[in-house]
Amino acid sequence: MNCKLIILALAGLASAATSDRFDLKVRNYFFAGFTGDPESLDKGMKMCEAALADDPKNAQALVWHGSGLYFQSAHFFQKGDQQKGMELLQRGIGEMDQAVELAPDSIGVRIPRGSVLLGGSRLIPDPALARPLVVRALSDFERSYELQLEQLDKLGTHPRGELLIGLAEANARLGNNEKAATFYDLLEKDLPGTPYAKKAAQYRETKVTQTGCLGCHTAK
Repeated sequence: MNCKLIILALAGLASAATSDRFDLKVRNYFFAGFTGDPESLDKGMKMCEAALADDPKNAQALVWHGSGLYFQSAHFFQKGDQQKGMELLQRGIGEMDQAVELAPDSIGVRIPRGSVLLGGSRLIPDPALARPLVVRALSDFERSYELQLEQLDKLGTHPRGELLIGLAEANARLGNNEKAATFYDLLEKDLPGTPYAKKAAQYRETKVTQTGCLGCHTAK
């Protein structure tokens, strides 16, 4: 599991149309932790745990805590401790799934899970094992797209591009080629001259799906 990929995936968090952006409270701690600062990650995890102690059904805290467990599993896999790594991986996915069950219409829940699972699935060499993660991710991106459809043109380039390219990639990897083409078309039409449009054009030529987050923390 690639630590950099996880932070890039989480950095694709869309601008949720909600007044309670829990991610704004914790994400910098998670990003720092994912790039080698364990104290920051520990602080972010503890903030999530404190929020969950106050409200066990705080779905945004739960999805971020799950992403932290998902990340921490990589350390044990890399050490060769498959049992502990798998335990944390399953707990992390379980918490993210529970968060979506609690708040299925929260973009602040759907996008983090979808981004993490789509990014993580790229590291699984067996397509059959990766497929369930891609299916979950696609459901998250589809629901986020539906929820933001009326204000899609008001989203910044980065959240809009990450949402559309997530939809395009997930559909392509599941064999939904016509749907994938629809979203790649939107990327070229709505975001001309951006890295997203370039990736869409490359897909048309190569049929290779995009990987990674484009322009994290820079595009507006």
